[in-house]
Amino acid sequence: MSPSLNIAVADDEVAVRDYFRELLPRLGHRVVAAENGRQLIELCRASPPDLIITDIKMPDMEGIDAAREVNREREIPVILVSGHYDQNLRDRAMHENVMAYLVKPVRQPDIETAIDLALKRFGQYQSLRKEAADLRQVLEDRKLIERAKGSVMVRLGVDEDEAFHRMRRHASQNNRKLVEVARQVIAADEVFRDLS
Repeated sequence: MSPSLNIAVADDEVAVRDYFRELLPRLGHRVVAAENGRQLIELCRASPPDLIITDIKMPDMEGIDAAREVNREREIPVILVSGHYDQNLRDRAMHENVMAYLVKPVRQPDIETAIDLALKRFGQYQSLRKEAADLRQVLEDRKLIERAKGSVMVRLGVDEDEAFHRMRRHASQNNRKLVEVARQVIAADEVFRDLS
């Protein structure tokens, strides 16, 4: 059973919206509903949901496009619902934050499973993105440290190990991170270059 969620639903069919308005609260969730993609975007801006369940084909704006727009501002997992299976739509959905794809009519066990799956996949997706961002930051920090180390070697006439040792010692003595010291060294080096 998934935790209680704020869910934004979008479907141009009144009967489908009413079905979700009735079903989702029985499962412990709160629901707001829109009849098209533009309304979905506005609802999500006014009160960001934990999950979006949207029809694909709607007048005014398709659900995939609305979900993409919402996710530009804040990442939210999406479950797409369609009246029929369409390979092209499924392929388009692969490039968005779509975590599940259901074909109407949607039954309670289907939506319960899709919600649980969407939350789990979205959590994994966010973890992988954070891990990738952390690795990129480590790489960028390493590049700064290497650049600063080269500057220390030239300015102080020491070898690579000694330059690194001095930077690390300075960081430790001043309770700073090594990358912060590297930024200071690079900034100072740029000032010296400007003064020459």
